[in-house]
Amino acid sequence: MFSFKIIKHTEMGRPPTKPARLKNGFYIEVKTQGSSAILIRRDTKEQMLIAAEDYSRTKDVTIKGEMLNDKWINV
Repeated sequence: MFSFKIIKHTEMGRPPTKPARLKNGFYIEVKTQGSSAILIRRDTKEQMLIAAEDYSRTKDVTIKGEMLNDKWINV
């Protein structure tokens, strides 16, 4: 009775040419077994260490360090 068309949405516009920039702050990388990692940012080193401790109970955590003006500063 009714027929439906599946419309595939295509990306419109020009793709970005600049790479994504990270905000200044302290970063940890959180990964679950079998999935990709995500970066989590905190404003202070103490907050980052607390978050790393909380996430480490159930996930794999890597402390990346501090990002300051697009450069990594190891903690």
